[in-house]
Amino acid sequence: MTVEARRGRYSTVAIILHWLIAAAIVLQVILGWRMGGHPTPERFAVFQLHKSVGITILLLSLIRLGWRLANPPPPLPATMAAWEKALARITHVGFYVVMIGMPLTGWLTVSTSRIAVPTLLYGTIPWPHLPFVSDLAPGAKHLWNQIGANAHETGAWLVYGLLALHVAGALKHQLFSKDEPVFARMAPGAVPGRWPDPRLIAILLAFGGVAAFGSVVQPPKPAMAAAAATPAAPPAEEATVVPASAVAPTAAPATPAVASAATPAESADPVHWKVSPGSALAFTTAWSGAPVQGRFDRWKADILFGPKALDRSKVTVTIDMSSAKTGDDQRDAALPSPDWFDSTAHPNAVFTATRFTQSGEGKYVAHGTLNLRGVSKPLDLPFSLKIDGAKAVVSGSASLDRVAFGVGQGEFAATDQIPAKVQVRVQLHAQRD
Repeated sequence: MTVEARRGRYSTVAIILHWLIAAAIVLQVILGWRMGGHPTPERFAVFQLHKSVGITILLLSLIRLGWRLANPPPPLPATMAAWEKALARITHVGFYVVMIGMPLTGWLTVSTSRIAVPTLLYGTIPWPHLPFVSDLAPGAKHLWNQIGANAHETGAWLVYGLLALHVAGALKHQLFSKDEPVFARMAPGAVPGRWPDPRLIAILLAFGGVAAFGSVVQPPKPAMAAAAATPAAPPAEEATVVPASAVAPTAAPATPAVASAATPAESADPVHWKVSPGSALAFTTAWSGAPVQGRFDRWKADILFGPKALDRSKVTVTIDMSSAKTGDDQRDAALPSPDWFDSTAHPNAVFTATRFTQSGEGKYVAHGTLNLRGVSKPLDLPFSLKIDGAKAVVSGSASLDRVAFGVGQGEFAATDQIPAKVQVRVQLHAQRD
């Protein structure tokens, strides 16, 4: 006879694991209810916590199952009806199915999602996607995603049914069956038939507290503005320029004496400029009213420009769309996905300007075309220019419509949470090449 059988209750380890898992399931149910609606930062944060709690339930359930196999539980009271014993066993098996199956189907759904958001357990511990499925072809990946999502939803309804059966059975035996100490097996010392039992009241209050906590807890939302407060400069090897013959029409060159003597501001010919450290390419948008600032860490600018040679000036900026950073690793991992920049199919965005006009003293407008996600649209970039000897500083900004370029697909195509207009800013330090 096992220790559990002699005591007539579960072991201390089994009891602790039981109540921990039970509390986590109640918390998970409440978090699941809060995940509906628009894709707000609050919903995103709750979703991340939901994933963390799910993995916790999976790990605890595997430990609990292993302990149960090594330490068989005490037998049910002999006075219980056969149908009650059968229903109890079915309920226990069902719980193990959902406690292990629900996290696995959720894990499968996340691993095959169009938006590859990484999982950080409680915002700290990296948790990988399921092996093999995350690298499947898009069609197969979508199929598995649907399988996982449907199974997860079905499992949620099964959880509700099992919870109702389990709680109803425990209360029935505790309150109405004095000779069947079922509840005492998991709550040692509980007296069957006692109204009310202090242990039962404490457990009900504890679960009420867990439900209340799940209703009000607000996990940390994604970082909003710190990422672009001081944008990083592009690496020196990225900020290269191309030869004049590759970007400018053939023109009569100035005499060597004139070319060497004239400053860039005085030169009648366009000048090659090389981007210097300290330059930045950033963007600003909002999410549910909160500002989101970001930057691109990898980009290059091929610049041929002269204030007195606007008709022969040309600028091409090539941006690595996978290098976008907004200050939150989980959100940033989603930006290269097909729902946003789709950087696998369209790795670069390219802005090309071949026409320039002067709008004031030291102020210009670059009239060009932006190609983003395979869509080309005209874009005017007003900028200010200050040239000091062989150095120049450029500051400019422009507003573009992300929806026109297809940035934001599915539920993110709506502009009520994330506006259509995105402000792009460039701060450029350059030196005559």
